[in-house]
Amino acid sequence: MSALRSLLLLLLSLCPGPGPGPGSEAKVTRSCVETRQVLGARGYSLSLLPPALISGEHLRICPQEYTCCSSEIEQRLTWETETTFRGLVEENGSFLVHTLAARHRKFDELFREILLSSERSLALLFHRSFGHLYSQHAPVFSGLFSRLRDYYERSGEGLDDALVDFWAQLLERLFPLLHPQYTFSPDYLFCLTRLASSADDSLKPFGDAPHRLHLQITRALVAARAFIQGLETGRDVVSETLKVPMSEGCRRAVMRLTGCPLCRGIPSLPPCRGFCLNVANGCLHSQGLDPDWGSYLDGLLFLAEKLQGSFSFELATQSIGVRISEALMYLQENSVAVSAQVFQQCGNPQRLQGGWVVGSGRARAPAQPRSPLTQVWELRERLGRVRGFWAGLPLAVCGDSRMAADISEEAAPCWTGAGRGRYLSPVVGVSLSEQLDNPEMAKEDSSVDLQTRRRRLQLRAATTRMRVAALGRDLELEDWDEEDTSGSGEGQHYADDWMAGTAAVAPPARLPRPPRRDVSGSKGGGVLVRHNQGRSRTGGTSVGFHTEPILILFLSALALLGPR
Repeated sequence: MSALRSLLLLLLSLCPGPGPGPGSEAKVTRSCVETRQVLGARGYSLSLLPPALISGEHLRICPQEYTCCSSEIEQRLTWETETTFRGLVEENGSFLVHTLAARHRKFDELFREILLSSERSLALLFHRSFGHLYSQHAPVFSGLFSRLRDYYERSGEGLDDALVDFWAQLLERLFPLLHPQYTFSPDYLFCLTRLASSADDSLKPFGDAPHRLHLQITRALVAARAFIQGLETGRDVVSETLKVPMSEGCRRAVMRLTGCPLCRGIPSLPPCRGFCLNVANGCLHSQGLDPDWGSYLDGLLFLAEKLQGSFSFELATQSIGVRISEALMYLQENSVAVSAQVFQQCGNPQRLQGGWVVGSGRARAPAQPRSPLTQVWELRERLGRVRGFWAGLPLAVCGDSRMAADISEEAAPCWTGAGRGRYLSPVVGVSLSEQLDNPEMAKEDSSVDLQTRRRRLQLRAATTRMRVAALGRDLELEDWDEEDTSGSGEGQHYADDWMAGTAAVAPPARLPRPPRRDVSGSKGGGVLVRHNQGRSRTGGTSVGFHTEPILILFLSALALLGPR
């Protein structure tokens, strides 16, 4: 009998047992040595870590089998894995935020420098041509540039008002100088400027120069301002998106991905790549900015090309002095006809015993070295690399060794979420319909949250503003229909007619509004108050960069409330 028992034991020892199943590696090792080493190096108290595997019935996220984690350790690991995941997202997006921030800063500095250079150039030009007489009236010109800067920074009145005021003030100064034998009362000067600003252009004391200047400087400033706003919006939206808190479903999925191997006692086993991609796609699809991101980049780059070409900010500002010089020469050469028409409409002024007489030579702007906007090409090159950023972000996150096995080791055993093996579930895409089948995320976690919708709407608003600015129009200052952005109709004459100095230029879509003098208590030069023609404005109130048009806010509200 003893010999028979020995023989049976020998045969049993030679028979192969069942293959390893999920969790069998933990049952074999029954050790938490490796986990204790890893977590101890991270600052975890070893007193909180069991020396060997224990029952996992207390776990809320990881598989409730043998484990090295207490409830407290699981909770701390959940927070730690979330921090790691969010850090990788921000790290991969830092280049994008830096690119938009740096381009915003450089272009803003460039536009300001160009505007300041133009002001200095005009002062030098007119000082050489008119000397002390220009110095007496320099505030008129410096006031124009101050208003242009106000518009660009969005802290002053509208651009149309600035140009209308400038020509009205210039005419009030020049007309008496052309007629030093007369004295002109404030009421007479009001009649003069009202006549010059009439919608029928019957007087045109400065010829076509005001229209040309209006066309060139308006579309350049509108485009520059919309471009800067677009870069600023993109920078802020991307920065906010990268820092957005994770949902509870995403937090649990990331813990299952990278934290649970530690609890299982196998921290060196990397998560399967397909497992990571499903988790990353599920976490990031609801926070990404596609499909609005591509449209935003298209609008940004198209407007940048406009600023480099037909809407050149540099050429527009440099032409200010030339256009004003043309206006002065026209007034001098046609002073007899202009004066006769004024006297006929406003009456004969009072004669005075006794000026800025415009010089006989045409003033020419000093030559300036052109500095092409080479930043546009750099912007195109940089943004071209991030067009597919949001779609590629899950791949970038899972490319980190902490998140998934290397792609070259895809055939090797990895952490599946339940144990060692191969991840057999299909990797789903980032669209909403595909995310409904994501095995790592609950269906309620697949919807887009309200804050992500708000950020996407911010991008859409910036894109719309840039598309309208590419037609030379300011969305915030006029009624607008989306059909106008197609390039047809009213805005078409803004397309490529930059070289307006030698060819006739179509007048702007809206003529300057006639001034209305407030004579309630003024006897001097007078204060000009603009007719708003149905446009609401809070007089003198500063308007910030982020002022949204009522139309955009209304559409945004509808989009937020509507189905996605």
